[in-house]
Amino acid sequence: MTNKYESLIVYFNGEFVPWEEANVHIFTPFTKYGTAVFEGIRGYWCEEAKKLRIFRLEEHMQRMETSQKIMRFDEVISAVVMCEATIELMKRNNFRTSVHIRPTAYVDGDGESSAQGPIGSFITAIPRGTPKRVETGCTAQVSSWERFSDRAMPARAKVNGNYNNSRLSGIQAKIDGYDAAILLNNRGKISEGQGMCIFLVRDGVAVTPSVTSDILESITRDTVIRLFEGMGVEVQQRDIDRSELFAAEEAFFCGTGWEITPINMVDGASIGDGSPGALTRQLQGVYFDLLFGRSTDKWSWVTTV
Repeated sequence: MTNKYESLIVYFNGEFVPWEEANVHIFTPFTKYGTAVFEGIRGYWCEEAKKLRIFRLEEHMQRMETSQKIMRFDEVISAVVMCEATIELMKRNNFRTSVHIRPTAYVDGDGESSAQGPIGSFITAIPRGTPKRVETGCTAQVSSWERFSDRAMPARAKVNGNYNNSRLSGIQAKIDGYDAAILLNNRGKISEGQGMCIFLVRDGVAVTPSVTSDILESITRDTVIRLFEGMGVEVQQRDIDRSELFAAEEAFFCGTGWEITPINMVDGASIGDGSPGALTRQLQGVYFDLLFGRSTDKWSWVTTV
């Protein structure tokens, strides 16, 4: 069977190799235990400028450094190395479309679950546009699966193994007829979605769980907060009760993969009038104008290739 990515180049342990040659042994701690950290990064193709615009590349790679430290890797692959490799990878693949970039640092070798090295790394990039749900909105379910606490797993680190929590909640939501899941933490407060952060709008104020609510310290979440501030919208970072979902005028998920996705319904109850809200739509406009170069990047968030 033909591999649709077979023509692509991958950055793999310091070299640029064909897709089919980027292989990790089945006995590594990475494959046995999910002992790896990763990032999800978007590159947006600007047709007018004929440039690929990579969004917040440095911040993502800096977070990956932190994730490696939290996971006690005996070697930390630097953000500088991974940024340079990512830019070169984009050039070698000669993308002329928007892409999803996935850098990973992993425990190689044949050690057991407590192994701290040796450390390997790779970066893949595949074509990916904006999903339809960003326009239409989605439905969500408050999951019966609990978001793990920082005492159990490092939620603020982007660790591969952490995402089994998201996987289980996402499967449950789909089986029950919803598009996505919302997880509560062990204090019964809203934490995040199945791999994306969440915002509510109440009385014109944007509300999102704090970074001590067992969430990933999301770069898209930080982007939204700063964009809202620029729009003159108050943002509160605090505990959010489950019942507040039903009092919200608007709600949306945000993340690299989910971008800004309106939430139309939770547990069968409409959020607002059951369609994407006006403030969410305004935010989407500001967000995508920045990503595609239709507005000024005053934060120097975009790396062009």
